[in-house]
Amino acid sequence: MLYKAYEIQRSLMNASSAWASMVADALTDARNPWAGVGPSQTIANALDVFAHAAAPRGKPAFGIKVIHVDGTAHAVKETTVITRPFGDLKMFTHEGLPKNAPRLLIVAPMSGHYATLLRGTVERMLERCVVYITDWADAKYVPLAEGVFDLDDYIDYLTGFLEYIGEGAHMMAVCQPSVPAFAATAIMGAKNHPCRPVTLTMMGGPIDTRESPTAVNDHAITKPYVWFKHNVITTVPANYPGEGRRVYPGFVQLASFMSMNLGSHMMSHYKLFQHMNAGADESADATKAFYDEYRAVCDLPAEFYLQTVDVVFQRHALPKGELVHRGQAVDLGAITDTAILCIEGERDDISGIGQTKAALKVTPNLPDDMKQYLLAPEVGHYGIFNGSRWRSSIAPAVEQWIAKFEKKAKGRKLSVVA
Repeated sequence: MLYKAYEIQRSLMNASSAWASMVADALTDARNPWAGVGPSQTIANALDVFAHAAAPRGKPAFGIKVIHVDGTAHAVKETTVITRPFGDLKMFTHEGLPKNAPRLLIVAPMSGHYATLLRGTVERMLERCVVYITDWADAKYVPLAEGVFDLDDYIDYLTGFLEYIGEGAHMMAVCQPSVPAFAATAIMGAKNHPCRPVTLTMMGGPIDTRESPTAVNDHAITKPYVWFKHNVITTVPANYPGEGRRVYPGFVQLASFMSMNLGSHMMSHYKLFQHMNAGADESADATKAFYDEYRAVCDLPAEFYLQTVDVVFQRHALPKGELVHRGQAVDLGAITDTAILCIEGERDDISGIGQTKAALKVTPNLPDDMKQYLLAPEVGHYGIFNGSRWRSSIAPAVEQWIAKFEKKAKGRKLSVVA
């Protein structure tokens, strides 16, 4: 019922958006003798804001065509190197990179948005690294015949991606995937796997949500597991390839995030209207571009979502040493030679201060000189991996951390070959 009701509402909003856009175009058309007369431009701008807010959105493209490094422009090559039912592996590179450039796997969140939310992250790290990124699938497009996808599968996907990239790679997890990336690193460390990451950077991740709990964390623990199972999980309708699959819909996640800062979002759209009235096209286009990405959402497999609520937010299994993968306990003490960098934002209202840093406390066998913590002042959750602060101060710290252990990466590879 939930998904069908949404589909009806979406159809109505799509039609309304199309009509609003058409009327706005007519009001500003040069052939209209009333264009620009009286309140016509103001009405057109108001309709344009509504049309943009109500417009349908599909999966965005990364669209990184050119990158500038030290003042020189380089063409970017984007390739899908692994295709799997619940997520692909994409690779970005350019001709300005040296042959021995570090290889970095960026693990995008499976939390309702597409991997393109990390476009700015990819673009900045691509300056010095060959960048790989997980491109998770929209669950409503995955046929039931492909089976289920849970936290165990997520960890296995990361292991497989690291095996493809090869020995000596680095890994960066942004927000939610910090937990499975951390677990995968421990599992590979316990097996002395040659493709275990040389460095692991975790940014705004919920390693231990008992530290500085946020509204998101409180929501996850104030309701029992069964409440989530019966109230936010629904079935994909017949008009999608994933018909019959149980999912946590992206539109529910978007509604949750929007409601957390509803006043800010309303003010952003009001400012968009003001910018359009003032002819500030660049500011208006920037706001539209942000919401084009922010409102593009996808569905999560129900198994993964429910297991994450249970394991990460309610039982805190990983930091308590109780996480199990494929029947085997995940031992964080097995991480002995993967350098860990934890990054948090001072104003993060999704992952509170200390939640990511907790990873440094639960790795007792990792030397202190292989641990580092960075608290980004006056930075919110999205500012950790996007925007001016990310580009100017956070990304350089990540690059320095990777460079510090890159020689070790080459030494590890040689020792394995020998």
